[in-house]
Amino acid sequence: MTSWLDNLLFGYYPYICLAVFFIGSLLRFDRDQYTWKSDSSQLLRRGQLRLGSNLFHIGVLFLFFGHFFGMLTPHFVYEHFIGAGAKQLVAMVTGGIAGLLGFIGLTLLLHRRLTEPRIRATSKTSDIVIAVLLWVQLLLGLATIPLSAQHLDGSMMLLLAEWAQRIVTFRAGAPELLADAGWVFKAHMFLGMT
Repeated sequence: MTSWLDNLLFGYYPYICLAVFFIGSLLRFDRDQYTWKSDSSQLLRRGQLRLGSNLFHIGVLFLFFGHFFGMLTPHFVYEHFIGAGAKQLVAMVTGGIAGLLGFIGLTLLLHRRLTEPRIRATSKTSDIVIAVLLWVQLLLGLATIPLSAQHLDGSMMLLLAEWAQRIVTFRAGAPELLADAGWVFKAHMFLGMT
């Protein structure tokens, strides 16, 4: 059962997510390009907005580019400069700091959105659901740090990176690489794709 579920979630689901992302983005741009906005609540109350927004965006942008380059850069490109264990340690420290910044920022923004009556009244359910999903995603990402600290040789990081590289290059065998990955890694990956 686990093998079948791993194949579904980490073999087929990434391609479904990528197809929805690219095709959906093109269709939305073509049909409803003026709906690509967020309703600003800045005029309703500025408290917590500047700090929360800045912390969240700094953290998330660093995490996005860190994951993008960290997962998709083949090991042979950087192995002459930095070993897998050292790269993992750098990723844990810098990613942990960025994740914590993003988590604190999003917590402030969620608190603001849920406790301020005027902002709550103008918030869509989808705004709150997306913010909560991002909050859980950041929490799961932070939860991977203690697991990564249990094997500082970089082996799990290399397996996860190899999985991502096989997905984007359409090579077979990607789900099998995750057989020994913990559920926190898998949940973080699934929610990230979603």
